[in-house]
Amino acid sequence: MKRINILEEISDGKLYDIEDTVKADTCGCDGCSDCCCDVGELVVLTPFDIYEMVNYLGVGFDELLGNHIKLRENNKILLPYLNMQDDNKKRCSFLNEEGRCTIHAKRPNICRLFPLGRVYKDDDFKYFLQVGNCPKENLKDVKVKKWVGIENYDENKKFILEWHKFIKALTFRLKFVRDESEIKEINEILLDEFYRIKIDEGENFYFVFTKNLPNIKNRLGII
Repeated sequence: MKRINILEEISDGKLYDIEDTVKADTCGCDGCSDCCCDVGELVVLTPFDIYEMVNYLGVGFDELLGNHIKLRENNKILLPYLNMQDDNKKRCSFLNEEGRCTIHAKRPNICRLFPLGRVYKDDDFKYFLQVGNCPKENLKDVKVKKWVGIENYDENKKFILEWHKFIKALTFRLKFVRDESEIKEINEILLDEFYRIKIDEGENFYFVFTKNLPNIKNRLGII
């Protein structure tokens, strides 16, 4: 683990690797859903998040729009975010009446990490522990790999890094686009090719994403 300064105000000042141990284990949330409330502007969904959701629920991407997912524009890029219910607590729309997550087994990556977060540097990322954001006291030691609980972790990490790099490149590309129709076309390609991704039998998400990425980047004018 490496000590850092920039995150000291919101973290314990350390960076963690996947095999490190961190005090993040809630040992069960005991009916608490505090981290699932009023976070709509924070939980941006990756294509993998959506792929997991639609397959788990047996619905299409467009069926989730409006109720469970909301498209938000940031730096001219239109991306899906978790939608919050229109109530006093602004609870996640995937919570049931008992405050339990109805897609917990396939919840978004950001939700899966909490109270951990990621910091990116030099084509890699490390984890950090968000201090004070979880209302539960005395979190227990747990290995990061166990807490994250992602199948095919190496493939997932490769995808996350590629997606992070892609979004950075697209953000730079759109800085020079002024035409609204071109921006709209770019976002339509983004949603169609990544969030409505088609996976044939015998293929998996990571394979198809990697196979399609060069052609999509070319269509979007990204080097």
